[in-house]
Amino acid sequence: MTHIILFQDNPAADPQIRKTHMASHLAFLEQNADAIAAAGPLFDAAGAGQGGLWVMHPGSRADAERLIRADPFWPTGLRQSYAILKWRRVFAEGVAVTPPG
Repeated sequence: MTHIILFQDNPAADPQIRKTHMASHLAFLEQNADAIAAAGPLFDAAGAGQGGLWVMHPGSRADAERLIRADPFWPTGLRQSYAILKWRRVFAEGVAVTPPG
């Protein structure tokens, strides 16, 4: 099953953390492309960073949590929290997808 990981950034975090660790974060995502299908930042209406989002295909919730904590952004204090949500695609690229069962 696909999971959506929603990250909320710590508003008190040093704004340089993202820039300092971006290369290692992107390398981490590439190394884990078998489980992390897509990733990117989230912004509010004014364009200020609000966190991030991953689309994942983990083997289990424990696998998702292991990857979240292995991400170079996690130990820096940039991320304040995360939510793991199961997601089923029913529409993509103009086409309805019939859900199984």
